Amino acid sequence: MFRNLPHKLRFYYTLIALGIITVSALLFGTLVIAVDRFTEFRITSFPILLFVIFVSVAFGTVFAFLFSRKILSPITRLDEALQKVASGDFTVRLDADSRIDVIRNIYNDFNLMTQELSATETLRSDFVSNVSHEFKTPINAIEGYAMLLQDPNLDEQEQKECAEKILFNARRLSELVGNILLLSRIENQNLPFEKHTYRLDEQIREAIVTLEPKWSEKQLDLDVDLQRVEYYGAERPLYHVWSNLIENAVKFSYPESCVKIRLYIQDRVLIFTVADAGPGISPQAQSHIFEKFYQADTSHKSEGNGLGLALVKNILDALDGRVEVHSEPGFGATFTVLLPLPNTQGKGAHIHMDKG
Repeated sequence: MFRNLPHKLRFYYTLIALGIITVSALLFGTLVIAVDRFTEFRITSFPILLFVIFVSVAFGTVFAFLFSRKILSPITRLDEALQKVASGDFTVRLDADSRIDVIRNIYNDFNLMTQELSATETLRSDFVSNVSHEFKTPINAIEGYAMLLQDPNLDEQEQKECAEKILFNARRLSELVGNILLLSRIENQNLPFEKHTYRLDEQIREAIVTLEPKWSEKQLDLDVDLQRVEYYGAERPLYHVWSNLIENAVKFSYPESCVKIRLYIQDRVLIFTVADAGPGISPQAQSHIFEKFYQADTSHKSEGNGLGLALVKNILDALDGRVEVHSEPGFGATFTVLLPLPNTQGKGAHIHMDKG
């Protein structure tokens, strides 16, 4: 038991135990001297010696019990609280008012732990609920359109439309699964960030070209100004960052409007911005848009699952970067990525002044 106690606690308890032994020994000695000096009995009298020893041991036992109870009662309370936590009760808290600093620190750490566990459990429950809902929507759509395809009275055009809807929702489901798995691996630090040198501006252009069907459909004008950057870092995760931010800008831009995309380096920080000409984001929504499954504009709910920005934030957090949003309702939104340039073994980002 004592091996598991903090060193300070064991030190305090040892001092108390030594104190009890010393007091008992002094009491025993005093009683022996008093008996021998002031009474007619002598130390050679076995019954008297036995009586003195019994009284000393009894006194020392009671004294030790009272002090050990005082010292070990916080451990007992902690053990009871830990059993409640083990059973799934994360609301338990301990009153950290002990005069012993080590007990007070342990209780404070315990309360912090249960507070974090409670928050994690809430997030887990919300996550499971949201995942279930997000899975249910495309699955129901696939089931519905598959049942329609069984109708022999459907003409060729209607069958084609049903097949397209099934394919659309299947892709949406696949994207959801991929995002959830990637987000989970990043949060659990199980995603190895393989680094090498590559053209980061070309990677952004690749993301823009991949999204061409979406911005062409809305007849958007893309104003792209990217400085040439040879970057040493994780290529695959960063592609998700650019792709999600550009896709969001395209999604929320009004038809025939302009999306501005910039890339440059300033004070050893790589800065990427994408600005749309959409309805903007309210201040209240801005404080939640990087949360999992949060969608400020539910009118576009069928076009996403609310994981894109959460994925962006988690990737950048893992790379010591950050993402910011600046927006006013009615004036569009601008997302800014700030990524410190790596400086490992002389490797980093190299900038050239030509623009593409």
